Amino acid sequence: MSATAVSPDWLVLREPADAAARSGELAERLARHLPAGPLAIHDLGGGSGSMGRWLAPRLPGPQHWVVHDRDERLLELVDIPGVTVETRCGDVTRLTRDDLASASLVTASALLDLLTADELDRMLDACAGLPMLLALTVIGRVTLSPADPLDALIGSAFNDHQRRDGRLGPDAVERVRGKVVVRPSPWRLVASELAAEWLDGWVAAACEQDAALEAAAYLERRRGQPDLTVTVEHADLLVLP
Repeated sequence: MSATAVSPDWLVLREPADAAARSGELAERLARHLPAGPLAIHDLGGGSGSMGRWLAPRLPGPQHWVVHDRDERLLELVDIPGVTVETRCGDVTRLTRDDLASASLVTASALLDLLTADELDRMLDACAGLPMLLALTVIGRVTLSPADPLDALIGSAFNDHQRRDGRLGPDAVERVRGKVVVRPSPWRLVASELAAEWLDGWVAAACEQDAALEAAAYLERRRGQPDLTVTVEHADLLVLP
């Protein structure tokens, strides 16, 4: 898995938007599928535990969460109230079936689009036979209102940036095998610190991908629009064995 550093501050900033976007319907469907007994939940690329903080209250019975991430800084921040927790530092694409032998369920959030096809296939092979809830995968569609003529060009360049180094980016959802239920999980952003940080990152990645883009005026114009709203479309996937 290619190295993509994630700031703890960015995770704190985005957690409310993530929680609002994730599919409650799929969580309810998953809860009905799971046994009432103790659950062992392995959260891949779990960072500081955002997925657990959202999902644990929605699942039945006692729970033990195993949060996997390659960033020790983030694992030191893991806190999921009401359940027991352990952390494991390492590359989630190198996990084996033995590593997940105790699991009742595998979860991940904002992970799949960062993987290559081979990495995703290895991860799915390791999780074979287990239910999976895979949240917040980007699908390559962003809508800004009011619209601007440069929106489409920047969006296309950003999507190409997401595919760098062989990563799946917005193509990840269609690569997931098995009995998959897909639901939309859009971020809906209004004027806020998160919207500003997202906008800066979106434009910077697009310009890194396409040096011919002249986006300085665009960015200044967008920053000055108090009525700007952004919808960043994602998909949540429930995979049942």
